[in-house]
Amino acid sequence: MYNIKIDEEALNDIREIVIWYNSQLQNLGLRFHKQVKSQINSLKSHPHICEIRYESVRCMLVKKFPFMIYYSINEEYSAVEIYAVFHTSRNPEIWNTRRKQ
Repeated sequence: MYNIKIDEEALNDIREIVIWYNSQLQNLGLRFHKQVKSQINSLKSHPHICEIRYESVRCMLVKKFPFMIYYSINEEYSAVEIYAVFHTSRNPEIWNTRRKQ
């Protein structure tokens, strides 16, 4: 079992997305949040399910929503670190600046 660490900026990404979806349609943000939470929790037992896309960063597409979860696995500490949750139309290199802080 792996531990999950979600960076503060990734939490902010999720909050902003939830707010935006709720402004579009009642409870849509809640549905997005539940889906993201479920998929992130699935990484506890199956962190290698997604392939590496950028150096050591893996990307998981959020089901039913056009967003990707950017994460890496630290085998030494049995941890999954979530760096960002970005819309699929955004430049994927944005996560890179977060990772190096």
